[in-house]
Amino acid sequence: MKPVGSTPRFAICIALALLIATQAAAQTFPDKAIRLVVGFTAGGPTDTLARTLGQSVSPALGQPVIVENRAGAASNIAAEYVAKSLPDGYTLMFGSQSLANNATLYTRLPYDALRDLAPVVRVANTPFMLCVHPSLPVTSIRELVAFAKARPGQVQYGSAGNGSGAHLFTELFRSMTGISLQNIPYKGAAQAITDLLGGQVAFVFDNVIAMAPLAKSGKLRCLAVSTATRTPLAPEIPTMNEAGVAGYAADAWFGVFAPAGTPVPVIERLNAEVNRALKEPAFRQRLETLGCDAAGGTPEAFAAYFRADIEKWAKVIKNAGVRLD
Repeated sequence: MKPVGSTPRFAICIALALLIATQAAAQTFPDKAIRLVVGFTAGGPTDTLARTLGQSVSPALGQPVIVENRAGAASNIAAEYVAKSLPDGYTLMFGSQSLANNATLYTRLPYDALRDLAPVVRVANTPFMLCVHPSLPVTSIRELVAFAKARPGQVQYGSAGNGSGAHLFTELFRSMTGISLQNIPYKGAAQAITDLLGGQVAFVFDNVIAMAPLAKSGKLRCLAVSTATRTPLAPEIPTMNEAGVAGYAADAWFGVFAPAGTPVPVIERLNAEVNRALKEPAFRQRLETLGCDAAGGTPEAFAAYFRADIEKWAKVIKNAGVRLD
């Protein structure tokens, strides 16, 4: 017969041992290379920003940060991989807004983003820009809305695929203006923009990095940016709110996630180093050239932001009836 109280004492000893081990690991973290997993192919905006971040924080961490591309399923492959990795801080995900969208777009996922991923820090936000083909007889968002209302269901826009940011940002625009549009989904933003340049679709609402140079060259006419404030890349372009869609505000974001259960001291160390990098003039300038605004903040603030973004886009996705299963 076990002595009374032995089990609780044993549990306390185990808890204390785990706490000591966790604190010891956190004090030596990191003592090997860190993998930063990206859910998209190399060369894209998410990958480029991840590599820029890795190069910026590696010296302070004293270890290399290796970007690993695990593309596919709108970053779900990478998210599942990180969610099921050892929660020690050595396998992280450089995630984007697609993580928030996927929580509703897919009815069956092998992971739960809110349960299985621990937000570390929001790194940056970037606007989308709505651009039309120059042949379209509109020069403002108000004129585009009037044009579409006079042709319900006839105006075609290009997107990087069903459920993509380009699709959902346009769906939010459509729902807030009461217009009827036809989505032409492509296999990527490049194909959608190519057809926009050729006049096969009326407009595309996509990343400012891809759209701003085409506007400056006169190949496209850009009418508005999605964010609440104008972008330094094209300060002459009004926001959607300024252009007449009252209350419209949306941006794409990028952030670092760890597997749930990663020790708090490890998350705090990673958070501190990213926030430090975000204050460096060279890194901030690099972000600006990529069309991004530096974010930063605490893990708790990012967790709240992530949850709110899931809820925001869930409404848009459900209203549009979009599913990717």
